[in-house]
Amino acid sequence: MSRIAISQGLELEDSEISFDFLRAAGPGGQNVNKVETAVQLRFDVRASPSLPEDVKRRLERLAGRRMNSRGVLIIAAQRFRSQERNKQDALARLMDLIARAAQRPKRRIATRPSLESQRRRFEAKQRRGRVKRLRERPEE
Repeated sequence: MSRIAISQGLELEDSEISFDFLRAAGPGGQNVNKVETAVQLRFDVRASPSLPEDVKRRLERLAGRRMNSRGVLIIAAQRFRSQERNKQDALARLMDLIARAAQRPKRRIATRPSLESQRRRFEAKQRRGRVKRLRERPEE
């Protein structure tokens, strides 16, 4: 069993990924009707022992519609005319998705506006209000 390296310290087993092959739409001439060049990669995110829980959660959020209700990520690839290139494309897209999910988001540090910036904002609002008041019809 071989392993697929995603990023530093993160690897997947080959057995966790399955491929289905089907006929692709689009260019390919007569070949498109005979050869199953399109690839559907399936990866069960929730059952994967290789991924930490936090990465699984971020991956589910990133996957969006590509993940079904059972937690299986499905990536369809049919950009190329050969089955092997489509298989490599689907695998590269999975690795990219997992690598993005593995990056921890930076924690936001709450800050407050300075007194000077608050004063400037207030003065700008007052100026704007004066301009709008000058547009009003004069009282008779």
